[in-house]
Amino acid sequence: MDSIDSLPLFPLSLVLYPGERLPLHIFEERYRELTQYCLEHDAPFGIVRADESWAEVGTTARIDQILKEYEDGRMDIAVEGETRFRIEEVYDQLSYYTADVTLVQDEDSEVDLELKERVITQHMKLLELAGRTVRPDLYEDVDRLSFVLAQNAVLDSDQKQEVLEFRTENERIRYLIHHFESVIPRIEQQEGVQRRIRSNGHFKDFPPEEV
Repeated sequence: MDSIDSLPLFPLSLVLYPGERLPLHIFEERYRELTQYCLEHDAPFGIVRADESWAEVGTTARIDQILKEYEDGRMDIAVEGETRFRIEEVYDQLSYYTADVTLVQDEDSEVDLELKERVITQHMKLLELAGRTVRPDLYEDVDRLSFVLAQNAVLDSDQKQEVLEFRTENERIRYLIHHFESVIPRIEQQEGVQRRIRSNGHFKDFPPEEV
């Protein structure tokens, strides 16, 4: 299995998926140095979720574009997630953290087409409920559909990390299907309540508050 020694680490309170694009505002001196190193060496760095503790699995990110450079040295960049990794050893010898990591690959398995169609239908429904434009091309010619769906799936940080760590596409799709089965009815119910409020002004079972 492939590995990377001394991968620069950028701990953040978020989960980055392979193929996902992320804008970052670089202002701390240590991350300015990290960014400069990666630009000079055309090297990736690792984004790992760090809240109360660090996750064991993160995603390598490569700087895709420099969006803006400020006079004081700050920088806006856009990065794209590449490959998942598992942290083996963390080092605190530079201004920023580095780690020896093992790259994480999916275990070989064919994607269940029935599951795939089901999760796409659910995701389109979720986007409709959110008032988002549904684009069928979002689901076409995608290597790992689950990571695309998970970017807009009403997942909390723990759930996003779980999806990142699954080792097969079918596992991730099954997880999302179960999640959508839970969250979509709740959103539909909320939408129904809001619709009734808009049409009736108030619920007849609840008199208006006394002024």
